[in-house]
Amino acid sequence: MSTLTFTKHIWKKSFLQIHSSLKRPKLNYHTNESQSIDNEYIYEVSMNIRTMSEMSGSKALMQSLEKEGVEIVFGLPGGANLPIYDALVDAKFRHVLVRHEQSAAHMADGYARIKRKAGVCLATSGPGATNLITGIATAYADSSPLIAITGQVPLNMIGKDAFQETDIIGVANPCTKYAFQPRLATEIPEVIKKSFYIAESGRPGPVLVDIPKDVQQEVTDIQFPDLIKVRGYKPIVDPDLSNVGKAVELIVSSQRPIIMAGGGVILSGAFSELQALAELIMAPVVTTFKGKGAFPENHPLAMGPIGMHGHGEANRIILEADCILAVGARFSDRSVGRFDEFGKGMNIIHLDIDPAEIGKNKSVDIAIVGDVKSALRTMVKMLSKGRANRSSDSPWLQRRKELIDYFSQNIKDYPRELTARKALKKLRELLPVDSIVTTEVGQCQMWTSLHFDVISPGTFFSSTGLGTMGFGFPASIGAKAARPNVPVVDIAGDGSFNMTENSLAVSVLENLPVIVFLLNNDMLGMVAQWQRTFYDRRYMGVHQKRCPDYVKIAEAYGANGLKVQSMDELDKAIRSALRTEVATVIDISIDPEEDVYPFVAPGTGLKDMITGA
Repeated sequence: MSTLTFTKHIWKKSFLQIHSSLKRPKLNYHTNESQSIDNEYIYEVSMNIRTMSEMSGSKALMQSLEKEGVEIVFGLPGGANLPIYDALVDAKFRHVLVRHEQSAAHMADGYARIKRKAGVCLATSGPGATNLITGIATAYADSSPLIAITGQVPLNMIGKDAFQETDIIGVANPCTKYAFQPRLATEIPEVIKKSFYIAESGRPGPVLVDIPKDVQQEVTDIQFPDLIKVRGYKPIVDPDLSNVGKAVELIVSSQRPIIMAGGGVILSGAFSELQALAELIMAPVVTTFKGKGAFPENHPLAMGPIGMHGHGEANRIILEADCILAVGARFSDRSVGRFDEFGKGMNIIHLDIDPAEIGKNKSVDIAIVGDVKSALRTMVKMLSKGRANRSSDSPWLQRRKELIDYFSQNIKDYPRELTARKALKKLRELLPVDSIVTTEVGQCQMWTSLHFDVISPGTFFSSTGLGTMGFGFPASIGAKAARPNVPVVDIAGDGSFNMTENSLAVSVLENLPVIVFLLNNDMLGMVAQWQRTFYDRRYMGVHQKRCPDYVKIAEAYGANGLKVQSMDELDKAIRSALRTEVATVIDISIDPEEDVYPFVAPGTGLKDMITGA
């Protein structure tokens, strides 16, 4: 039987079954590329069929993951995914047992951000699946490719309030690019191949695969497709050349151009292209916080992050620009403040792979839809033909230097020997430039934005879109799994670290040693700062009361714990942690009254930045 004939046979025999399964429940496609998929025709398949083999659905899942090049999965077993875990015994990739499903999603996310390919996490049905949701939503908000595989109650129990039954597809739809529920074991290879394609292509994001227990157990003849097409889903890669040309003309004609680099630069790996463009047009480069690490922060054109806790000079200079090239950035409120104020009197060029982002928050003069790396490469080629002629001593770059000098003198450090700023500067001094750094959420995240320079592109990430407390530590473990030969540091606050500190067990037992750089003020510091600033110091719900003892916690898990109360002790602790082969928690005593400056209050514009001076 020919491939074409067999394909037609498959359609004739099983289309109605497949179509019916997709309608109960209806699977809605939520794509960052804003391209709808007609559920009536979702399964357009083009495939070369390999030799058919009889196996269970769970075994088919393992082989499908192996064919996608999966090296590691993070998960926790339960009743509804036990067949999957039985098949894992013979799998050719590594399984990491987590202590909470949320951490499994964060670990897979951290792995994905370093590998720039989909990470995989596993959970059982009901509470196991719902525990993944925060991690899935975090990946969705930051456009990180993730495959979340959940067990589900048997098909005949769905919709009957069975034990640990949750409509996880309904729950996950708003925060995934797509959610699958195969109803036949034969569908699993195709579903997995589609899942990786959707998760990794276009604007990346998470995909959920929910597999009923009896589908995992079903033994039947399984074939694995080599080629998969998803009808209606075709992310735009190559930019429109005419729009690129218009953008180049606008940049060349401007007097005060600026580049605003976002996370799309990192996702596309367009580091050299961005640097080449900046040097050609001699334009200052600011980043969103998601884009921190897209451009070396020790580069003569670097200005650092903008936004709520951006650098003072960055926030000021972008308001003085006459042309903004936004590259893979979303114009979020955390980055630009008030939408109605930002960009007035400026020409805005917006480059993004997701057409839904163009004009969503800010009207633009020129829109370029396409892959960031491809578009920047084209712009560089156009500009290399003698069209960019700015010098390094232009008035615009002189203004850059003036602003840097001004804010270096007018943003005062907290009057104490050991401060967050000094601690982070010391960490940067001692940490190899290729080290990977992630953060928790709160003051620690904002201090890092201000005081820790990312030199090697793509070595820094944080939960920027969702702001998920507890993200940084398990994500750092996933990053260590992706790149085990470089130091990995989680810059943490005590409040965030409390939420997922049980992942110390994973770090120790799985030999994935990371350093927790704990800026400990015994407070929910960001909330406390806002209560000091906006609520007349009326504290509520922020005091941690020196509980727990983090040195003892670390030691209880078999990790190292180091208490630091001076700069000399900090120096020794960092050096010790870099030498050791086990996870290390460096507990750094920070004054609870130490605030983060500068910052932009919610609902205000960048011009209203508070410096604390």
